[in-house]
Amino acid sequence: MKHGKHMISKSIAVIFLTAMLFSCSNDAQKVRDFLADKNLPIGRSTNAFHVYKDSGRITSKLTTPLMLDYSNRQKHPYSEFPEGIKIVNFKNKGSDSVTITGNYARSYSKTSVSEIRGNVVVVNHSEGSRLETEELLWDQKTQYFITEKPFTLTRNLDQKKDTIYGIGFESKEDLTRHIAKKTTGKLETLEE
Repeated sequence: MKHGKHMISKSIAVIFLTAMLFSCSNDAQKVRDFLADKNLPIGRSTNAFHVYKDSGRITSKLTTPLMLDYSNRQKHPYSEFPEGIKIVNFKNKGSDSVTITGNYARSYSKTSVSEIRGNVVVVNHSEGSRLETEELLWDQKTQYFITEKPFTLTRNLDQKKDTIYGIGFESKEDLTRHIAKKTTGKLETLEE
């Protein structure tokens, strides 16, 4: 009799635990919606290193201490880089490169627009150009930079250094063609 009661209580416990396990759902969409409602990322990467390729060639490299993935947003999915970012873009089979660094970045996947803030520096290594500003918008589709913040553009041309200061700047992502607004500074030109 004692053995029968013990067996019945074990059976009830097993049935109860089984019912609890099957009542839990692990629907991925519900988890994503919950995280989006709480403004939480669905992914987190530390010390991330990402290589982008096109037709087997490396086109850019991204490194960051921390990346947060907010791709669960319906309207504006994005990736956030709260501890800074470094991007190196390669052109012409890697001989020309442009390095972009900043203390914070946010990249929107639907529009391919990135916002980079805090000590933003863009260096075109082959042209010897350097742009410094506090905020930069980068349209990756059109390969174009825009800022309405104060900037410093330094260019080394034929052993001469030009420095332009201003507020508001637009250029191709390699800094070769640009529009500088509200400018001051020293420009050296060659006369022929």
